[in-house]
Amino acid sequence: MSSSIGTIFRVTTFGESHGSGVGAVVDGCPSMLELSEGDIQPQLDRRRPGQSGISTPRDERDQVKILSGVECGVTLGTPIALFVANGDQRPGDYGDMSNIPRPSHADYTYRMRYGIKASSGGGRASARETVGRVAAGAVAEKWLRREYGVEVVAWVSSVGEIEMTESPVSQIGRALVDTTPIRCPQISVAEKMIKAVEDVRDRGDSLGGVVTCECRGLPAGIGEPVFGKIEALLAQAMMSIPAARGFEIGSGFSCAHMRGSEHNDLFEMRDGRLGTETNNSGGVQGGISNGETIVFRVAFKPPATIGLPQATVTYDGVPVTLESKGRHDPCVVPRAVPIIESMASIILADLALKKN
Repeated sequence: MSSSIGTIFRVTTFGESHGSGVGAVVDGCPSMLELSEGDIQPQLDRRRPGQSGISTPRDERDQVKILSGVECGVTLGTPIALFVANGDQRPGDYGDMSNIPRPSHADYTYRMRYGIKASSGGGRASARETVGRVAAGAVAEKWLRREYGVEVVAWVSSVGEIEMTESPVSQIGRALVDTTPIRCPQISVAEKMIKAVEDVRDRGDSLGGVVTCECRGLPAGIGEPVFGKIEALLAQAMMSIPAARGFEIGSGFSCAHMRGSEHNDLFEMRDGRLGTETNNSGGVQGGISNGETIVFRVAFKPPATIGLPQATVTYDGVPVTLESKGRHDPCVVPRAVPIIESMASIILADLALKKN
């Protein structure tokens, strides 16, 4: 099982959804970076369950503990171990489903791969695993901010068929994103999204959506062709997030409907350096950053756990009606926002350290 990502800034996550805890080990973080649990906790607070009526009611405090790699408030250059205890696990909720491969979950595939699966929840396939990613990503983000002034901001740009119509401000920040529990910065659209999620939640169903992310301030020249391209590694990282089903950067799939004369990003001299008039490339050309904002989007499927009865079969092929009892999000995209920011920070930190 591959539970690690990165080459120099390397992150390994551990733990299961209903075990004693989850976390990550960060290897390769440079020394002398000021770091405390207070630097990590805000992103975990944004990811944690039980934030609002449109997220899972599972109640976890998600308080992070730094177990190693930091002394007197600065990193030592040695592995940083980060741990978050599970406090509200309820494995009993899954007892009646032990012999049923839940539709669109990883129960069946894990059992086919390993001959066993976690007895409760999704185990390593659960979104609970992303706690370690977010904790590690906060470390990467702080280093990127110190070295380059990089800012990584993500937001919900669509839920179901409801989409943002335009950017409400020229540059969206996290304060605006967090104004509503759906994390859409366009308030009038956010209200419609919340209503849609509440409606499917009350019916025992779920909704998908899209998260947009911008990585600002990364200098030109970072990236590793040909198999270490920024967009390739970002795509791998984003598609490893539970429920992620699509990735596009810059103009994305819309470029297939354009002419080269429309799509090309023409260069101009701006503030003493080369820049581009447009950003259809999404801040990346030839797999290397060009100094413009990196812009990408990640699509998420509707959560597979729903309250509606589903006609399926047991592992033995016996027909059965499944009614899930676990506590799950009716729409994952609001809580995916800090996960995407964290994974992007891990990838960019690793690539920046490779160049250095």
